[in-house]
Amino acid sequence: MSTPNKPRVVTAFEKLDSSIQHQIKLEYPEGFSQHLISFVNKDGEKVSALRFETDEKIYLIKMSIIMAEQLIENDEDYDDDGNLTDDAREEYEDEELED
Repeated sequence: MSTPNKPRVVTAFEKLDSSIQHQIKLEYPEGFSQHLISFVNKDGEKVSALRFETDEKIYLIKMSIIMAEQLIENDEDYDDDGNLTDDAREEYEDEELED
């Protein structure tokens, strides 16, 4: 799916539209922390982020390992083991089918 001409968007998870957040949860049902990448931003700073690609864009969602773990821990869509619940998965899969 990777296309070199796709725009790249660097943002925070909280700033994403909820439908994109739901797609990310479906892509990473066991959490985000083990999928983080590192890159150097336009200011020359090393940043860690979760990479997520749609048909239109490549998202680089800024987060540290600690932040990634906290997002999952505080999200009721994930169970105590850090896995996306069946109810959330079904809801978001149904949502995708409607689009």
